[in-house]
Amino acid sequence: MTLRVLIATAYFESHRGGIEIVAGMLARELRRLGAAVTWLASDTSSPPGPEMACGLTRPIPAWNVTERWLGVPLPLPGPKGIATIWREVRSADAVLLHDSLYPTNVIAMLAARWHRKPVVLVQHIATVPYRNPVLRAIMGAANVLVARPMLATADQVVFISAAVVTHFSRVPFKVSPRLIFNGVDTDVFRLPPAEFGRGGVRASLGLPVDKPVALFVGRFVEKKGLHLIERLARRRPDLTFALAGWGPIDPSDWRQPNVHVHSSLHGSSLVSLYQSSDVFVLPSIGEGLPLVVQEALACGLPVICGKEVAAADPGSGALIDSVEIEGADPDTTVTALAERIDHALEENAGAAGAAAARRRHAYVFSRYSWTEAAKVYLAIMTRLVESASTLAAAQGSATPQERVRL
Repeated sequence: MTLRVLIATAYFESHRGGIEIVAGMLARELRRLGAAVTWLASDTSSPPGPEMACGLTRPIPAWNVTERWLGVPLPLPGPKGIATIWREVRSADAVLLHDSLYPTNVIAMLAARWHRKPVVLVQHIATVPYRNPVLRAIMGAANVLVARPMLATADQVVFISAAVVTHFSRVPFKVSPRLIFNGVDTDVFRLPPAEFGRGGVRASLGLPVDKPVALFVGRFVEKKGLHLIERLARRRPDLTFALAGWGPIDPSDWRQPNVHVHSSLHGSSLVSLYQSSDVFVLPSIGEGLPLVVQEALACGLPVICGKEVAAADPGSGALIDSVEIEGADPDTTVTALAERIDHALEENAGAAGAAAARRRHAYVFSRYSWTEAAKVYLAIMTRLVESASTLAAAQGSATPQERVRL
């Protein structure tokens, strides 16, 4: 039997957020493994075309006002969108939800409970400690009132980060949660080839060839630590900062000559930027294990990030340098980041740096696999569907008194 899987996210991968990119990769891998995939997300981002091999797509009408006004990605579906969610859940065998706080996913969970469809909930993040006290309070309340009940209701919870597991450890899960790391396409994100001409590549990207390049990749939003990158760029004119991404914050407004913005690069087009940089810097908060960290390691870059991200995969501790970000004074954090960058540049020069780059890539190659992750997800959903069928059959042949016990 072909398993019909409904993947639900807030956006499609054209939104270029980590969660949507993960969903797209899993959609492709699940299809390769024989599942029939339908991907449901708000129409505020363009769905992938047939050439992307993600399966069927269902864009649902939604308002994206919170992201436009506050930088908080929470698209709100209208009546037609809700009806589409309800219909697609009814047609599926299993529902794969990516994160718990999105209104579209909350509705999908309610629909799955109504139609008795098994749900696998992938929780990517814990909490985002916004600097704005109102947003911070709303996030805390949402985790208590929405995220925890969603996690307790799901038939199987999957975490992509050990740090997020710890954050939600007191949730009364139906079954023990699983830890499944996201994969990396190591055919795309790899070490520079032997004939790689760093100077020429930098010149083609508009980057200076005579200064170290610190790379940031991610959405230009508060939780990614853009305010820290700005302070760091102002403090260290001797470094070049390459920023790849997009969002409500525009680093071009900083008017810093050592800041270069690459908003058009994403996916495989980022590889040359990774390979030609000297160090990767991601001072974010409220993260799981961002794909960009895994991609940077796959390309051999030394990585500097927050302690929360560094704790996401305990096995990668020797490969990642970290600083305390959440709750720290910005100037103190910037000083720590600058010190780590200098240390990384010194430690990764010459032959020692080349050997360290090979170790990072080898770790990613052995640890993170999209195919293996998809196999685990498919096995989980198959087991849940089979269990639900067995229970339904038992209830159908039981007396009313026995059905109560079942």
